[in-house]
Amino acid sequence: MSDTSQAPETAPQADGESAAAEDVTARLQRESAELRDRLLRTLAEMENLRRRTEREVADARVYGIAAFARDVLSVADNIHRALDATGEEWRQQADATGHALFEGVELTERDLLKILEKHGVKRLEPLGQKFDPHLHQAMFEVEDPSVPAGTVVQELQGGFVIGERILRPALVGVAKGGPKAASADAAQNDNVAPSREGK
Repeated sequence: MSDTSQAPETAPQADGESAAAEDVTARLQRESAELRDRLLRTLAEMENLRRRTEREVADARVYGIAAFARDVLSVADNIHRALDATGEEWRQQADATGHALFEGVELTERDLLKILEKHGVKRLEPLGQKFDPHLHQAMFEVEDPSVPAGTVVQELQGGFVIGERILRPALVGVAKGGPKAASADAAQNDNVAPSREGK
């Protein structure tokens, strides 16, 4: 009789213990999933931070000298003005000392531009190019029917880029009055116009 009376008491205890164990297991699984999610988010944030830092370091390497390079450009301008001021006539009449002086200044300009280029600063070559407001600053227009309108025909001051950014736009004179340059937009409009009329 004592055996049959103990059996009903142990069954509810076992059910209670298994239910408690299931609750603990479910709670631990939830916590594990939350911790895993937080870990993955932290790892993703760290990876984003690493990439952003690499980008900033690369930008600092390329563009860190921008302010210094901008200041040095005035020296390059003065050297260029000195060379332009001599003129072809002066060079033909100059004596050996004058020629040596001219060649020295010319060599200094070349070296300065080479050093700037070594550090990522490149001079723009706008003459004969189509005017680009991102690279050029138009100072005046010139009547020149021999070239397409919008072509750069004069350069007043050199422009420079550092990396992919503009350091200083070129000051230029732009042609007007010549034939219009064929543009991709005009060609697209010509192709689209007939289809509109057909509708």
